[in-house]
Amino acid sequence: MDNWFQSKWFIRILALGFAITLFIFVNVESNSSSSESSIPGRNSQTQTIDDVPVDIDINSDDYVVSGVPEYATVTLEGSPAMIMPAVFNRNFSVYVDLRELGEGNHTVELQHTVSDDIRVYIEPKTIEVSIEERANQEYPITVEFLNTDQLPPGVEVGGYELDQSSVNITTSRRIMEQIGVVKIYVDVAGQETSISNREVPVNVYDTQGNELQVRLDRESVVVSVDFISPSKVVPIDIETTGDVPEDFSLLSISANLDEAEIFAVSDILERIESIPTEKIDLSEITESGTIDVGFDLPDGVNTGELETIEVSVQVEEARVLEAMAIEEEELANGQAVTYVDPSEAEMDITVTGNETFLRELSPDDFRVLVNLAGLEPGEHLVPVEVEWNEVEDVTVTPEFEEITVEIE
Repeated sequence: MDNWFQSKWFIRILALGFAITLFIFVNVESNSSSSESSIPGRNSQTQTIDDVPVDIDINSDDYVVSGVPEYATVTLEGSPAMIMPAVFNRNFSVYVDLRELGEGNHTVELQHTVSDDIRVYIEPKTIEVSIEERANQEYPITVEFLNTDQLPPGVEVGGYELDQSSVNITTSRRIMEQIGVVKIYVDVAGQETSISNREVPVNVYDTQGNELQVRLDRESVVVSVDFISPSKVVPIDIETTGDVPEDFSLLSISANLDEAEIFAVSDILERIESIPTEKIDLSEITESGTIDVGFDLPDGVNTGELETIEVSVQVEEARVLEAMAIEEEELANGQAVTYVDPSEAEMDITVTGNETFLRELSPDDFRVLVNLAGLEPGEHLVPVEVEWNEVEDVTVTPEFEEITVEIE
């Protein structure tokens, strides 16, 4: 046997036998198929195609059609040799012929270009269509910005540019009369830089805000948007709360800046005439000095890099020295003095001014004096003087500017 397969003649004879057998088989099968194809239901195959586009035959320059489905389902039945090429090559079409029909509503049947040797079932078989006069019109594009409240604080939409400011709409005259606005939407949420050449879809709405399906010369436009940070210079109001502690008085309070530049969207800026600082609690002020104070800003307003200002607070302390003895000067020999008002030879004095000096003073630094020189016996109203080493910005006030004494 192995020797046979090594012989060229044996291989040739064997190949010829296979060829003859294959030829006989093909001819018999072909004749059988041809015979059976004429008998419905025998040796047939069914194939269904779901997404066959539906074409429309009509004068599209004058009319528009609604009611035609975009796709149809086509079922093919026949011999495999006939339907398989149609399934794989899609060498047929489904269409609706409206060329002989005028305006109005019509019930029509979907047609096809499949070979007559194949049985065809189309779903839907018939459809209701509406034929209307075609209209064409140019509409301007309106731009609406979404989520402007989510822009960074103080930033708002500036200018914008469209690569095309209008679109050409083609639809029925009836639909054209319903068009209210042609609009694009630009979402600016969290946008920190300008928008450059963003493509956005064009939407068409009726007067009630319902979206319309119409034909546009382009489905989208390209938009570029700039953002700005409007600003305004306003006065600064220094806000305080409470009162300075007892024995203190407020001399002055001022800031190193009278005005500040604020940033906000335009409609907020228009309502602001000044900005307040955070409240300074005067009850905690016990000495003069400078403090850093922030701003109490309305929502949506900022001061850029200026976060705080320096506020200078000047206070003075009032210290009371009680029951200071009154000393007489120039009382003549042989005379005696009796105090009428006050009844005792003492009074309080109030020292006001630099708190550093006041903390260090002592009653021994002051003398309360009345000059009785040349007074005759009897009652007299005499001025009171306070003797001390005077210091700038410090004042001394006696309890009484004048007192009544009796000379005996």
